[in-house]
Parts: sequence; structure tokens; C-alpha cells
Amino acid sequence: MLTEQNVQELLNYQTENQVLSVYLNTNPLESSSDVYKLTLRGMLKDIDLPSDVLAVENYFSRVFDWSGRGVAIFSCAADDFFRAYSLAIPVRNQVIVSTRPYVKPLASLLDYYGGYGVVLVDKQGARLFSFHLGALIEQEGILGENVRRTKRGGSSAKTGVRGGVAGQTRYEDEVTERNIRDVAGFASRFFGENNVRRILIGGTEENIALLRNQLPKSWQSLIVGTFPMSMTAGKEEVLERAMKIGREAEFHREEQLLQRLVTSAAKDQGAVLELDATLEAVHNGRVQALVIQEGYREAGYQCQGCGYITSIEMPKCQFCGAQFDHIPDVVELAVHRVMKASGDVEVLQNEHKVDGFNNIGALLRY
Repeated sequence: MLTEQNVQELLNYQTENQVLSVYLNTNPLESSSDVYKLTLRGMLKDIDLPSDVLAVENYFSRVFDWSGRGVAIFSCAADDFFRAYSLAIPVRNQVIVSTRPYVKPLASLLDYYGGYGVVLVDKQGARLFSFHLGALIEQEGILGENVRRTKRGGSSAKTGVRGGVAGQTRYEDEVTERNIRDVAGFASRFFGENNVRRILIGGTEENIALLRNQLPKSWQSLIVGTFPMSMTAGKEEVLERAMKIGREAEFHREEQLLQRLVTSAAKDQGAVLELDATLEAVHNGRVQALVIQEGYREAGYQCQGCGYITSIEMPKCQFCGAQFDHIPDVVELAVHRVMKASGDVEVLQNEHKVDGFNNIGALLRY
């Protein structure tokens, strides 16, 4: 399974040799392994890295179990470097040869499908799930004191009398409050241990409201949706509902992000738009969040001296005076640098009609 640590390793990997990066859709719901093998063969037929091609082919013929919906492979045979990650999310078929692992698709997957926490809650306890890149990572539960309900009626049910309706109701409320408070503490630990970035809560409206109010504000701010669901729901049903609500919430979050980006750039307050202004901010280490449209790429140039990247052909670098090399994708290099500097990369999966935004921009640190 792909983790943030795996991506960081790829970002830190340095070599003077060529790296072969392969992304292959292997969704068993769409086709068979034989068809995907033929697709892979066609993708690799013009790649002039025989040892790396052989390593990739051997992986699929001897190791890969074809249970995932996608796979990402990175090979540099000259350095004896090979990494393969089976994914529960389908990916777009791509083959890239470069001097570094091609990580932009991984940034997209992590941004869109990474770090979901789901809580199914009732008055006695909760079930908690952690989903990462479409796969169940962890599942835990907590069960508190039973909320006993007595039948109303008879002499013991007089309002205000010990054991009557008022007293019983107060008891039920006290038990429920203790249970929900314990659930909130348990959930907070669970979210922290599993690096949760988005939270969804399932249950009745009443129980959802009780839990929301008990969660610390730092976790409340990560709640992206709620939904009615039974405590006995299966993990597949929970995942499907979580992903559906997550996609809807992500659309609105992207819309708000773009509005903020465009407004801030127009006021010259901590944001830039357009490719070269963004690349300059990346070079200066000012990018807090890089915002790019899914699939966006542009050829450009990289300075041989200071590493400055631009889409504009220049006779020499304006910063150090060195010459430029032509590179196939300056956006990929920008993503690589921002992620390596622990900045955020926001990959827009949806199409938005926001005037002023044209595929790329950035929120700045200062």
C-alpha cells in the first residue's frame, strides 16, 4: 500500500540515470489481466531501457496478483532501484522516462482519496474506519454502558417520582453523554493515529449532533459530511457512501479554494495565478499550496545552474546566467519541489468555471 513515507522516498530519490515510471490501470471490473498485459507491452515497446522494461515485465508476470485496480512502478536498474505499489484506485495509463520518479499522479491520488475517517455512532458506542486511497486501513470499535430504557406506565412512572419518567430520562441522558464523550476521545485518538484528513459521521441526526459537539474543534473542522447509516453496515457499503459524499464535498471545497485563490491574487494578497508566476514562486520557496488542474502539463526549461524553471525560452538564466535545458513537463517538476518542501499540492479533479484561473496557481507563504 502506498503511504506518505513512500511518496517522500520517491521525492528524495536522486540519480544521474534514467528512471522509468509506469502507471497502469488494472481494474478487474473493466477488463482481464491478459488485456492489461498487452496494454503494458504496447506502452513499453518504444522505451529504450531494456533492463528496466524487463524488471517491470517480471514484476507483472511473477509478483503482481492482479487484485488491485491500479499500479504504480518506478525502476532505475542502473541504481538497482525498484518500487511497485498496488492501488485500490484506477489510474490513467502512463509511461514516463525522466531523471526522477514521476510523482504527479500520486499527488493527485493522495489529495483526492487520502486520509478518510468514518464514524458510525449510536448512543452506546461507535465503529470507526480509516480508508486510504480507496482501501480499508484500520477498523476499530468502542462500546460503552448500555442505555437502559424502562417501560413507561404504572405507579413507578409518575413524573418526578424516583424511578419515574423524569428520573429515568435524566439517567438515560447521563449515560448517553458519558458514552458519546468516550466515543469522541476514542475517535480523536483513532483519527490522529491514522493521519485522517477528512471525517464523515454516520448515524441518526441526533447521535451525529451529539458526537459533533463532543469532538475537539480541530477535528470538527475536518468533518466533510454526515449520512444516515446503521451500525451494522458492511465496510463496502461504508466505503461506497464515504467516497460518494467525499466527492461531493471535494467539489465544493475546490470551488471555495479557487474563489479564494483568484480573489487573493487579484488583490495581490498572498496568491499568484498563471504558469510562470507560479513557477517563480516555487523557485523562491514561497508556495504554501500549489493548485493545479488534473492532467495539466506544459513543456518548459530548467536552468543548468540554479534549477530555475520556466515555460519561456530564454538565452540565459535571469538569476545565475547559466544556460537552460528543455524539459517535457515543468508542472511535474513544480509538484516535485513543493511536495519535497512539505508544501500542499491541490489537484483539482473537477472542472470549475472560475474566471481568472487557468490550470495553475498558488497560495503563498508570505
